[in-house]
Amino acid sequence: MAEDNKKLKVNKEKGSGSKTSTSSTTKKVSSAKKVSSAKKVETKVKTSEKDKSIISLRVKGRLEQFYDNDVSPVLYKEFGYKNTMQVPTLSQVTLNIGLGEAITDKNAIDSATKDLQLISGQKPVVTKSKKSIANFNLREGMRVGMKVTLRKNRMWDFVDRLLNIALPRVRDFRGVSKNSFDGRGNYTLGISEQVIFPEIEYNQIDKIRGFQVTIGTTSINDEEARRLLELLGMPFFRTNN
Repeated sequence: MAEDNKKLKVNKEKGSGSKTSTSSTTKKVSSAKKVSSAKKVETKVKTSEKDKSIISLRVKGRLEQFYDNDVSPVLYKEFGYKNTMQVPTLSQVTLNIGLGEAITDKNAIDSATKDLQLISGQKPVVTKSKKSIANFNLREGMRVGMKVTLRKNRMWDFVDRLLNIALPRVRDFRGVSKNSFDGRGNYTLGISEQVIFPEIEYNQIDKIRGFQVTIGTTSINDEEARRLLELLGMPFFRTNN
């Protein structure tokens, strides 16, 4: 009996030892998994930071380079800024089309969307009516226009094409008005025909349409914004003295 009891004790000790060894191995495996997952997270963070740095490297267009090299130093000297961050620049450009004809002609929205997308290089957002007006057969929520807001590269590229390609193609062009500022440094220009842009082919449009261009700047007043656009090449109308 004594020998049997000793064997039982030895077997129990071996079983407890195997349990402790298995628990220690499971702990080691779990810790190894945690370390590997942490390394994966670190590598993901590093790759995402690299991607962000690559994305942040933006190639500047011709007009933006002209602004940095020629326009910005002139504005800095003329207005006596204390910091280069005070020099006004372009912030955004908004293209807007009002389509009252869309109430009766459903295809007007599609054709105008195609034209505006070709001009801006960006898909426009359809605007809807906020009120119902019975005299105009207008109901709330009907599609009555569209708009596009351009920033950064697309903004500079559009302004470059507007000043150097589109406006010179206007028939009997004598310049744009100097009085179309809103008092906060933003300039609004009306385009009567979309065909002045080379992206639009005359044989592929259904109708001549105009749209509105609003150039937003970071300037505080209209004088600084007017000088900024003038240096960029905006052809303001000049009276002969």
